[in-house]
Amino acid sequence: MTKGRYHHGDLHSALLDAAEALVRERGADGWSLREASARVGVSPSASYHHFASRDTLVRALSERTLAWLGERLRQECERAPGRRNDPQQRLIALGRGYVNWALEDPAVARLVLRGGATGPHSSIPTHPHDVLTAELDRLAEAGGLPALARPGAEFVLWAAIHGLAVLLTDGLIHIDGSRAVDVQTERVVRAALNGLAQETSPAAGWPAAHSAHTERLARHRSSQSTPEVDENH
Repeated sequence: MTKGRYHHGDLHSALLDAAEALVRERGADGWSLREASARVGVSPSASYHHFASRDTLVRALSERTLAWLGERLRQECERAPGRRNDPQQRLIALGRGYVNWALEDPAVARLVLRGGATGPHSSIPTHPHDVLTAELDRLAEAGGLPALARPGAEFVLWAAIHGLAVLLTDGLIHIDGSRAVDVQTERVVRAALNGLAQETSPAAGWPAAHSAHTERLARHRSSQSTPEVDENH
């Protein structure tokens, strides 16, 4: 983005766009807030009015990207072919959307899917994790996933999908052609879901997995359930 090519009052978005371009060019850590400012055509001091540091800019970019990804995955589920006859098709579509995004935009994917990409106070509408849990709930309600297997299933399926995405983007495995990638993704998703469907014992013995997002949700639920204290009594 060249100097002056942003509308007054939209410097915030322009800096996010510049940071995103720099990530694609140099990776997650090979650039500075000063360079993002130069891309937009403003001084670093002007940028500090919107982002106190490079880390703040990276966090905002991660939040924006995750919100975009969550909406993309939600739409992929809604458009899944054969979803009315095969209850797994929606989650297969989600898996394909995730893997294809990682392959299309590997540098940005590495940025937003690493530890610390978001913080305790991040606000991400349509978070990808929420889309995944909603689809697993839908599958369980349709009888495609036993109730005993539902707790923590999102981390099992995410591990499978994310693992495939990382293996492909890092070049540890090679699959020729986008159609073949889609077929492999379907196989991975079905294998995970069919494995979960075989679980017949309670999940109490399984380790409880957490992520930054689930911890935020837990804190929010806790704050909503804690009654306010009347200081006059």
